[in-house]
Amino acid sequence: MFAAYFDCPGGPENLYMKEVMKPDPGEGEILMKVSASALNRADLLQRRGKYPPPKGASDILGLEAAGSVAGLGPGCSGRWKIGDAVMALLSGGGQAQYVTVPEGLLMPIPKDMTFTQAAAIPEAWLTAFQLLHFVGKVQEGERVLIHAGASGVGMAAIQLVRLAKAIPIVTAGTQEKLEATANAGAAAGFNYKIEDFSEKVLEFTQGSGVDIILDCVGSSYWEKNLNCLNTDGRWIIYGLLSGGEVHGDLLARLLSKRASIHTSLLRSRDKEASSGYKQAFMEEVLPHFSGGTSPGLQPLVDSVYPLHAIAEAHRAMEENKNIGKIVIEIPV
Repeated sequence: MFAAYFDCPGGPENLYMKEVMKPDPGEGEILMKVSASALNRADLLQRRGKYPPPKGASDILGLEAAGSVAGLGPGCSGRWKIGDAVMALLSGGGQAQYVTVPEGLLMPIPKDMTFTQAAAIPEAWLTAFQLLHFVGKVQEGERVLIHAGASGVGMAAIQLVRLAKAIPIVTAGTQEKLEATANAGAAAGFNYKIEDFSEKVLEFTQGSGVDIILDCVGSSYWEKNLNCLNTDGRWIIYGLLSGGEVHGDLLARLLSKRASIHTSLLRSRDKEASSGYKQAFMEEVLPHFSGGTSPGLQPLVDSVYPLHAIAEAHRAMEENKNIGKIVIEIPV
């Protein structure tokens, strides 16, 4: 089969489509024929040699995939049958023609949704759902500040905050991205490049600040995050785009607000925990992707690249211009 591959860490130019061995499903695993996968920041970090896959995981790129059941390993429960349309969050291997998945991690693709749309769901939406409900324990009426609001996780988080009857506030770097987040349901949005988002958040919340911050940026935002975090607020760090080194009196500032810092990396959690988030997500969120439900949820696809243009897709994400997900189509 063909897969996205690189022989040594480096830039996008190191990526190519390589012919590799097709995997065989093991005990309790499903073989998925992949039609589409989505690109994530973790793929870029892995390509640079800065985010290795967990022990035992595939070294092929791709943390999510959508496609159809192509084979059943021994010991499968019988829930899935050949040809079922499925999607999954993966520890790796999604950007290939086939991938094996523990049957408990598969999710059905919502009715009338394409493989391309479905590929934009697992990583972004499960991440946002886990951060909001399992880590942040969001409550009705709370205010949630979402950094990188126009990213895949950001656009999912906006809609999930609305679903929880809370109030999403975002930051983004362009007016176009802020308009997209407003269309997705953001109550307010601020351009971090030209204004102090902490001052704007305090102004919007009439001085009280936000109850939860979803932060994938890290060190460069720490002071502004604490400026606009409410007393007893929860600051959730799930990425370090600006690095992890902090200079200043972080602990005293945190203590003065009785605030808490939480951290999370969905990829490194064990399969049992991931399966638990997935089950709750399937019950509470997945029905809202189907037509006729209110509020309706929608994955946002920015652009689509064929697998042989994987290097171009990586360059596009590094330029940070995408609104929503970049999806990779896998050849038949």
